[in-house]
Amino acid sequence: MRSRRSPFKGRQFTAEVILWAVRWYLQFPISYRDLERMLADRGVAVNHTTLYRWIQVYAPELDKRLRPHLRMTTGSWRVDETYVKVKGRWMYLYRAVDARGQTIDFLLSAKRDTAAARRFFRKALKQAHTVNPRTVTVDKNAAYPSATKAMKKAGELWRFAKLRQVKYLNNIVEQDHRRIKRLVRSGLGFKSFHTARRTIAGYEILAMVRKGQVAAMPANDMPAQATFIANLFGIAA
Repeated sequence: MRSRRSPFKGRQFTAEVILWAVRWYLQFPISYRDLERMLADRGVAVNHTTLYRWIQVYAPELDKRLRPHLRMTTGSWRVDETYVKVKGRWMYLYRAVDARGQTIDFLLSAKRDTAAARRFFRKALKQAHTVNPRTVTVDKNAAYPSATKAMKKAGELWRFAKLRQVKYLNNIVEQDHRRIKRLVRSGLGFKSFHTARRTIAGYEILAMVRKGQVAAMPANDMPAQATFIANLFGIAA
């Protein structure tokens, strides 16, 4: 759904330039200073601090606008957490993919416990592109049995959903972490939890685009992706 008020109103640069920069930063392992030089090569002088502000505004906006167009994922969930450093402290990024490697959802959390696992499952189950899982494959983290048991009791999770704590079956999600980790490393860390949350939302939704999870958008067709995203924001690519 397009916003009546342009999200680019008052910006010094055009929407086309902003969306180009945002898409490239969120898809490729580059720093803000790298992107500043890339834009300069195209004759556009943008300070790296301005690029940072664009990501903070438009990464979550991309996430919001692309989610309604995601293809349905399957009921075989592979769930795992990876680590992300925020202001010198390790945080936990909960992530899930289905048996085909399609991203189900993600959640950044300061803690790795039953409450965090339950928040993640609730967030994933609320999405239009997900289904109540038949199987949930996890590692040996004791928080998962506790969280799923409580959710079944509360009617939040299908009572016949099978929890499998089999590490080798989770290779698919562990490998999928690598893409996000490469992007995080290139960004040289996060200064706050909210900065990390907004940026990672952009990383994850553009990863879904690259996996071909957006209906009617070819996975590796960059011009088609640019046009589709421009249309979401009500502008011409």
